[in-house]
Amino acid sequence: MKPTVAHEDERYPRRLHDLQQRFGALFAELEDSPQKEAISVLHGMMQELWRHLGRSSSPLTQRGLTLDDVADLFRHAPKMEGASRSTPLPPGTRAPDFVLPDASGQLVRLEDFRGEPVVLVFYPLDWSPGCSQQLDLYQHEFDEFRKRGTRVVGISVDSVYSHGAWAAVRGVQFPLLADFNPKGEVARKYQVYRDDLGFSDRALYVVDGDAVIRHSHVSPFLHHIPDTYELFAALDQLKAGAMEPAGARR
Repeated sequence: MKPTVAHEDERYPRRLHDLQQRFGALFAELEDSPQKEAISVLHGMMQELWRHLGRSSSPLTQRGLTLDDVADLFRHAPKMEGASRSTPLPPGTRAPDFVLPDASGQLVRLEDFRGEPVVLVFYPLDWSPGCSQQLDLYQHEFDEFRKRGTRVVGISVDSVYSHGAWAAVRGVQFPLLADFNPKGEVARKYQVYRDDLGFSDRALYVVDGDAVIRHSHVSPFLHHIPDTYELFAALDQLKAGAMEPAGARR
């Protein structure tokens, strides 16, 4: 089953067109499987949604709404608040291995990043206010991570389908991994899962090319976005070879 690619016109944003091209290239590399067919069905659903939005009879267009409005739904979502309850794994600890699917269904392993530093971004939920702002920030600073030779990976308990839709409307280009089944298994390994809420605290881990944790941080409150300058400082120290294992940061 091969997904169709919509033609670009005056109603079709350039960003979505570029994402379509990227999707087509990645989809062609997947082996035939039920997962590939499921992704194709999801793609078809998104195409139908776009065509529906373009019709004058669409309830959304009648209300003057666009896909940009969908992307901004987080601004009207309930606030996510509360103090953290997690103590992260300390620097110097070997990072627990994991195997999780990304938004395309492709399995991603920590081992895939061997030889290069990676920032593991544990966040509560797609579509929530703080998470939308945090991942927007990292996407905006994508070149800064690239300059430091660092990969960024988001991890939450959301499904691959939620990740795919959320990444598309928000323009997130780095991998989002689904810690969905068993729910929160990887977050538990990294000691940042909240059983009372069913998702993780907001946490960051800098893992070096040898899979050793060099920096760990849990936001003191769920709605607090970690300081980006502190994160870049940790990456610069790691790049300079000046980072020594120390106590975990909170």
